[in-house]
Amino acid sequence: MTLIRTQYNRRSFLKTSAAAGGGMVLGFSWFAGCQPVSDKITSIPKEWFDINAFLRVADNGLVTIMSPNPEIGQNIKTSMPMIVAEELDVAWKNVIVEQAPLNSDVFTRQVAGGSQSIRQGWQSLRMAGATARRMLVNAAAQQWEVDPSECSVSKGVISNAKGETISFGEIASAAAQLEIPAEVPLKDVKDFKIIGHDTKNVDLENIISGKPLFGLDLKKEGMQYAVVLRPPSFGQKLKSFDDAAARSVNGVNDVIQFGDKVAVLASSTWAAMKGQKALTAEWEQDGRSEDTTYHNEEMLRLLDTPAEEPMREDGNVKKAIAEADQIIERTYQAPFLPHNCLEPMNFYANVTDEKVELIGPIQTPEWTRQRVADLLEREQSEVTIDMTRMGGGFGRRLYGDFALEAAEISSLSKSPVHVVFSREDDMTAGTYRPASKYKFRAAIKDGKMTGYHLTGTGVNMRNSTREKNFPAAAIENYLVESHNLESNITTGAWRAPITNFLAYAEQAFFDEVAQTIDVDAVQFRLDLFAQAKNNPVGELDYDVDKFVGVIKLAAEKAGWGNAKEGSHLGFSAYYSHNTYVAEVAEAVLENGLPKIKKVTCAIDCGIVVNPIAATNQVEGGIIDGIGHAMYGDFVFENGRAKQHNFDKYRMIRIGEVPVIDIHFVKSENDPTGLGEPTLPPAGGAIANAIHAATGERLYSQPFTKATEILG
Repeated sequence: MTLIRTQYNRRSFLKTSAAAGGGMVLGFSWFAGCQPVSDKITSIPKEWFDINAFLRVADNGLVTIMSPNPEIGQNIKTSMPMIVAEELDVAWKNVIVEQAPLNSDVFTRQVAGGSQSIRQGWQSLRMAGATARRMLVNAAAQQWEVDPSECSVSKGVISNAKGETISFGEIASAAAQLEIPAEVPLKDVKDFKIIGHDTKNVDLENIISGKPLFGLDLKKEGMQYAVVLRPPSFGQKLKSFDDAAARSVNGVNDVIQFGDKVAVLASSTWAAMKGQKALTAEWEQDGRSEDTTYHNEEMLRLLDTPAEEPMREDGNVKKAIAEADQIIERTYQAPFLPHNCLEPMNFYANVTDEKVELIGPIQTPEWTRQRVADLLEREQSEVTIDMTRMGGGFGRRLYGDFALEAAEISSLSKSPVHVVFSREDDMTAGTYRPASKYKFRAAIKDGKMTGYHLTGTGVNMRNSTREKNFPAAAIENYLVESHNLESNITTGAWRAPITNFLAYAEQAFFDEVAQTIDVDAVQFRLDLFAQAKNNPVGELDYDVDKFVGVIKLAAEKAGWGNAKEGSHLGFSAYYSHNTYVAEVAEAVLENGLPKIKKVTCAIDCGIVVNPIAATNQVEGGIIDGIGHAMYGDFVFENGRAKQHNFDKYRMIRIGEVPVIDIHFVKSENDPTGLGEPTLPPAGGAIANAIHAATGERLYSQPFTKATEILG
């Protein structure tokens, strides 16, 4: 049994109070810091009573659990309440889940990003449920005049040794009057009844029946739709515009300039989009009009330039290279990529003298509120944000530029507005994955890799590497350098930032080194891990046993070394977002062209909270990784995106999705990230499988552009 303190700091448990009409309301911070502080909470300030984060037990036994984090498709709106319900020990069928609004007074991480929601909330969520359970048991014990240790709980019903029972609903009001216990026991993993079992998405019926859940569904009385004309090229600003034709479009109500943008306000999205197309504008240069050729040339130059300070340096790489029998040097390159969420960017704002009301799909509500308050010169307390479900995010919805646009347009127009991007707006006015390049050099001496030198560079990437990741600590002479190419093209996080391409480059390079020294690709990695475990060089920042565990599991399940005739296997393994993943891709030749038929994946992500949702996350990450490695391409010409829509931007199609065989490592460790970690290894696995099938190495993405062997 594990005991956990319920009071660590000001953001732990906030209050209990009797709910109107009976029942118990237990307010708590889902993301309370789990490190003790010196002063215990002895009294609760009255101002803490107005809270949004709470667990509500009704007198009829129903339990409402608020979900504070943005739901971006990763299923945390289901999985996080499952954790609370597990420790509360309530029947899941009696749980109602609601999306909480932004409330930074009680929540400490209302963010969807970095695959951290479950990992960061695990202990606090369990504490929330366990504390509520303990208070209900204490109340029942008082009523029965027995010791709480004589009571047990199952599915919302408390029992005592005499065989008496009472439901949560019947005892909730009495429990609300009790003091919060100083510490509470957490369940043993073996006793979990909800965690570890398939639980369907709480929004499933509403999603498939088309109920309004997403930002684009939002409709408010008096709301106008706003579509924005933005500079067509990075490095340009608005000189002048003519809105006469736009104003003549039926349904257009107004045209407003704000900064270097022009908003068309209308009674429908169709009218607003027609009005936007009817605008004529003149633009002038306000910076460099960069293009893809410029970026490629500059990044190649940087790769050959020593960094002022290395990101990590162990041993003496220069000496290892000078003494090598052979040097293997390869360069890999990746293009910019848009996010292309299924739901284009959109946001609602209603700015009045009294308040600023914001509603929509956003991954970073607290940061967005702060920026809106600064933009409008308002107090943050005047700004509210309600979060809708998101039709994808992948990092694009971290930045909130669309919310700022909505707030500014509403402020200027004195009306509620819903900013909506068209697909063309979404692709040409985005925040893109940075273009990047990596150069690897390996020193080979007596049939072994004795030196490893990685140089990375990318557009607007302060650090294009993960210098502490494997093979750090596994090679005696190890050097990692990084360069940044500044650009006025907006770049930012894209699913599994940096590692989404770095992992492919690294894993493809490992395979080539292994082939050169005539060692099996999997054994080559295992030998390096043995070095890292038995004789690490410098800081070791990953768990060797977990890494080796997924490698061996994936190899075993895929039949590594025993591929059936006509099948060609490629291996890849990577650690990101605190999770270990190994993947084996199987390629076959059809009409002389390679086709990926299957991917076997092994994952160590700690306890799997909701297996069906976890499976969906793994499949999505692998498909996303394969699709963009194979087809994703995005080019800038004179600062302007060349691809505007899906007629010119290729994504993976249903018939190109392989069979995915998933194996989770059984674990009692706390959960780690899962939304992103299966994407990085995918590119390396399929590149190595394609090489096994065709003999051709791939050094740039998309693969279909890099070689004719893919048709």
